[in-house]
Amino acid sequence: MLASLHVKNLALIDEIEVDFTRGLNILTGETGAGKSLLLGSVNLALGKKMPREIIREGASYALVELIFQVDTPQTLQALEELDIYPEEGQVVISRRITEGRSSSRINGETCTAARVKAAASLLLDIHGQHEHQSLLYPENQMGILDAYGKVQIASVLEEAEKAYDSYQKKKRELQGCQMDEEQRRREMDFLSFEIDEIREADLQPGEDEELESQYRLLLNSQKIQESLREAHQATGYESGDGAGEQVGRALRELSRVSELDGKLSELAALLSDVDSLLNDFNRELSGCMADFTFSEENFYQTEQRLDLINRLKAKYGNSIEEIKAYEKAQEKKLEQLQNLEEHREELEREAEEAKAKLKKICDKLRQLRISYGERMEKEIVQSLRELNFLDVRFKIQVRELDHFTRKGSEEVEFFISTNPGEPLRPLAKVASGGELSRIMLAIKAMLADKDEIETLIFDEIDTGISGRTAQRVSEKMVQIGRSRQVICITHLAQIAAMADTHFLIEKNVEKGETKTRIYSLKEEESVAELARILGGARITENTMESAQEMKELARIHKNASVKT
Repeated sequence: MLASLHVKNLALIDEIEVDFTRGLNILTGETGAGKSLLLGSVNLALGKKMPREIIREGASYALVELIFQVDTPQTLQALEELDIYPEEGQVVISRRITEGRSSSRINGETCTAARVKAAASLLLDIHGQHEHQSLLYPENQMGILDAYGKVQIASVLEEAEKAYDSYQKKKRELQGCQMDEEQRRREMDFLSFEIDEIREADLQPGEDEELESQYRLLLNSQKIQESLREAHQATGYESGDGAGEQVGRALRELSRVSELDGKLSELAALLSDVDSLLNDFNRELSGCMADFTFSEENFYQTEQRLDLINRLKAKYGNSIEEIKAYEKAQEKKLEQLQNLEEHREELEREAEEAKAKLKKICDKLRQLRISYGERMEKEIVQSLRELNFLDVRFKIQVRELDHFTRKGSEEVEFFISTNPGEPLRPLAKVASGGELSRIMLAIKAMLADKDEIETLIFDEIDTGISGRTAQRVSEKMVQIGRSRQVICITHLAQIAAMADTHFLIEKNVEKGETKTRIYSLKEEESVAELARILGGARITENTMESAQEMKELARIHKNASVKT
């Protein structure tokens, strides 16, 4: 659930922190107090774009932080698949906004907006003031049906998407085979040229690395030879000042007197070892000098070979292995063109097989949608009757298309009749704003039992309703709040009275600055807020009594619903 919301320097908010509870959290306040701004801050934390002027006047940055408490094993597992690991059961999503940029973090780690969105989809579901309009579009209606039946539909839909992609790939390959004889010859000539060019190079694995090493040595051979020659001379015996000659002279002098003293004999033996090592070193160095004899011809051949390999790399791949793989691919294409008719027939057969497989999966998907659609119709009708649609009829039509899509081979559309004697008509042509709000609430309530999302946020779901209908909506909110955390912004007393936790949002002027504040209301404060909603500017004793009675009736209803 959403345990806490922290907002700083956002529009009229200097800094607020709200601790939400389980059950039904209600937010009320005067028009313009900032109720929607609070919901906007949640959307902002989840990556929604907002104008730079949203930063509070005089502040250098704005900050929004959401703290979620995650308990369900399914949600924890889904988060781990996103490499998100709650710390002590908590997931902290934050976004910091400055004039030039914004950054998002999950548990302190910087992350992309896409990753935040993926995590948020597991943690909460937001229904804004205008989201119910999405119900009017058939593609969204199909998504709702698929979400309802996702236990079985999701895996089959994934199969359909893969089968569709495979079928489209075969169709593209088959289309690529549609060429005349002249095109075929041109393509074969071009492929033959590339294959011959690679074959003639006779590339060997690791050859490029070996040649590059050899080229570097040859390129620096003169410098190496000079250094070796100087070292050989400095350690040799040819010149009077060479180390070998000097050590030899010293050894001869010591040998003349070594028999006179045991210590001198040891020193002479030690120097003899040095003389032997220096002699061995000098011979090795002499052989090395011979190996580094510079050859103009060898240097030219190495350079030319490297140039050839690098040209082939530029055309066919970044390594010899990639060039060889490219050669094999072109050989396969050439073979297919040489046997074009046979290849075309094979592709036609494979395309038909892919189409047949796709059709089989789509047929299965359509039957699942029809089956779940019938179940969903009954649940929605029941839920809508609870929301004061007394004579409602609801139909989910699944119509087969004459073509395939990644989502199957059908379209889904919702039909409704809200009055006796009226025919079923597309939802887009019938429902009013208030009706759409209630239909969306019915759908949200129904889907809440189909997934593991713990938090539902409703922003003025009560638009366009009043009276008995508002009472039914409030009862539905209580019902959802029994199994999910619900956060609802409302202007109706019937809904506010049902609050498990009631928050008041108000706007005040402090030291010449307008600021939005939010408070958790005690019982008597909640009754006073209900009276304000009922009575407006003038709150009478009767209004207070009505508010008190409304709160008491709400308590009775909630207690009764708990027992049942």
